[in-house]
Amino acid sequence: MGIYKYEGVDSANKKVMGQIDAASEKDVRKALRSQSIRVKKITPPTILEFDLGLWMVEKGFAKSVTTKELGGFTKQLSIMIGAGVPILQGLEILYRSEKNPSLRMAIKKVATDVGEGKTIAEAMTTQKCFDKLYCNLVRAGEAGGILDTILKKLSIHMEKQEKTKAQIKSAMMYPTVVVAVGTAVVWAMMVFVVPQFTGMLKETGQEIPWITQFVIDVSDFMGAYTPIMVPGAIVFAILLSSYIKTPTGKIVWDNFSMRLPLFGGIIIKGNLSSFSNTLATLLGAGVSLIDALDICIETLDNSVIAKDILEVKKKVIEGKTLTEPLQKIEYFPELVTQMIRVGEQTGQIDQMLTRVAEVFEGEVDELVTNMTKLIEPLIIVVLGGIIATILVAMYLPIFMSAGGGD
Repeated sequence: MGIYKYEGVDSANKKVMGQIDAASEKDVRKALRSQSIRVKKITPPTILEFDLGLWMVEKGFAKSVTTKELGGFTKQLSIMIGAGVPILQGLEILYRSEKNPSLRMAIKKVATDVGEGKTIAEAMTTQKCFDKLYCNLVRAGEAGGILDTILKKLSIHMEKQEKTKAQIKSAMMYPTVVVAVGTAVVWAMMVFVVPQFTGMLKETGQEIPWITQFVIDVSDFMGAYTPIMVPGAIVFAILLSSYIKTPTGKIVWDNFSMRLPLFGGIIIKGNLSSFSNTLATLLGAGVSLIDALDICIETLDNSVIAKDILEVKKKVIEGKTLTEPLQKIEYFPELVTQMIRVGEQTGQIDQMLTRVAEVFEGEVDELVTNMTKLIEPLIIVVLGGIIATILVAMYLPIFMSAGGGD
């Protein structure tokens, strides 16, 4: 991508000059032809005018668009449209101010397609960063003439979704880091500290207690096999990660993660919060229940829950209410299904689903807080117990020897 300068004549045979931001000379000629300009000369961009970021996007080296970045773009576009700024002008402003090269490229292509007569939803469908949920909501907003309102709802939805994901990641990250650091400390003690004591004990020639001998044996094992265990652990992690990315592996992993003590509840509530929030946003925008469920299935992170929602969709197609199949899902709370039933009866299911999402968000907050309070002392006790056992095992013969000398 870069700034191409051009000279030519317009439809009135008047000389025109200017510049255009494009990926290639071919694109420049195409764009000028659409403006009825006959090209006489095109000057390619100099190295100073070259856009490295967009070049990296074209070559596949640029980072992807995050939910936070997309939410920021959506919120700004909503404000501009609500203020009466023409859509093309708004996209141009956001293109100039956007820092992420991948999103900049997407905005530029959307603006180009809209300028050629496509709707915003049609233009966004061709870009990877705008998923099915996003495009369907934009389409509904365009059809209803409330695009700014829909974009505002969409930005709020993405903020909530990002918050829930961050909570789940935070809940997983804390114990992982603590256990990793504790494991490293124990490994260092077993490989470097214990052998020093072993040499001293052998010199004394005294009988070694069973617990000391056990620690020495473990230390010898770790010292001998660490060069094999570390690469083995890395290979295992890579193979496990590759397996989880397969359809079968994803289902197995999601099943396993949902059954984990402490973490399982957070994962389930987090996904149900995302489902309720997404469904509420879609229904509030006028999307049909069947299409809304279909989009929810695609946007859910957990494949097990997505599969269960697929069964709900099938029952709804058969003529069942939304509440009936949801009641058969064992991890879906009874109180929540009753709230949805009330929403169906009053014709305010989208508003009730929003409240349901808030209930789940509150439960996730509470679970994360409780888990942190519980797991922190548990990890400290376990790791402290291991380290204490090692120290006692090493010093016990010394104490016994001192006592025997008396």
